[in-house]
Amino acid sequence: CLLKMTDRVKRKVSYYYHPDIGNFHYGNLHPMKPHRMKMANSMIKSYGMDEMLDVMTITPEFEQDFDMTKFHADDYIDFLREITPENIAKYSDQLLRFNIGEDCPIFDGLYDFCQLYSQGSVLAATWLNQQKSDIAINWCGGLHHAKKHEASGFCYINDCVLGILELLKYHQRVLYVDIDIHHGDGVEEAFYATDRVMTCSFHKFGEYFPGTGAIEDVGVEKGKNYAVNFPLTDGMDDENYEYIFTPVIDEIFTRFRPEAVLIQCGGDSLSGDRLGCFNLSVKGHGKCVEHIKNKNVPMIVVGGGGYTLRNVPRCWTYETSVCLGYDLPNEIPEDNEYRDYFCPEYKIHMP
Repeated sequence: CLLKMTDRVKRKVSYYYHPDIGNFHYGNLHPMKPHRMKMANSMIKSYGMDEMLDVMTITPEFEQDFDMTKFHADDYIDFLREITPENIAKYSDQLLRFNIGEDCPIFDGLYDFCQLYSQGSVLAATWLNQQKSDIAINWCGGLHHAKKHEASGFCYINDCVLGILELLKYHQRVLYVDIDIHHGDGVEEAFYATDRVMTCSFHKFGEYFPGTGAIEDVGVEKGKNYAVNFPLTDGMDDENYEYIFTPVIDEIFTRFRPEAVLIQCGGDSLSGDRLGCFNLSVKGHGKCVEHIKNKNVPMIVVGGGGYTLRNVPRCWTYETSVCLGYDLPNEIPEDNEYRDYFCPEYKIHMP
């Protein structure tokens, strides 16, 4: 067996993946590649972890009840449903209004793509609510920039917000943690005036997208002091990141006492990312997931950014093993269909 158990008490870990998700294409020059989700799923399976996970699947009943307008505006969802690359000229007057452009292009199957990734996060919340799972994973999700009325930063539907709204049906207080290199602005904005959701984002700040997330931004009205921002500079490494992450999270758990957590694990905070400028290793990134997991509260784990194709599957495969409580061999299995992406080392962890 490639895996050995490290947790004394096995947590119930569920997993969402849709086989079509990796086939969508933002465009040849666009840095966002849904194919990385397919690569991550393939690696998770080649290590045999799919047999350790409870697979979450969309039922007809769930699909019928699923509604993206629980957060997003009706006219924005109608627009996403109707627009295609072929009829885009017909909607030219609405492109600016909904922030469609170079970062957020219209591509074939856009609406289906939005449904597939966001359904995963809502389904994950449903499984936690029904106590079918302790930890629910959706690497297809984590598109944290999308706003109520518009797309932003490669994100069209904010699955994090939809997932948290579902969690709030059964949990009085929900914590959102964001370790993507970019500020989790869409989630923060959605819950900026409530005391039932605390948002905590660790991100690069200063002349960097999206430009929000200053340390002084703490929320408003009932939500004042329920938004936590930790702005960072270039080159953050494992030691420094852990030095700030651990005490901040510990203090939040002491004061806020969350009943459930959603952690966004954007891989663009890893060393060598195409768009990022941090210096985290896969192990250092995974320590954040492990620290939250060890708090023993129901937990949703989602993906997010990550623009160096060979980094993202390694990171999310390792973090799946962290959720499961298994030691993962460093050597990438020889039967992995994308193994050549990881030459010459063929390893999860780089020296």
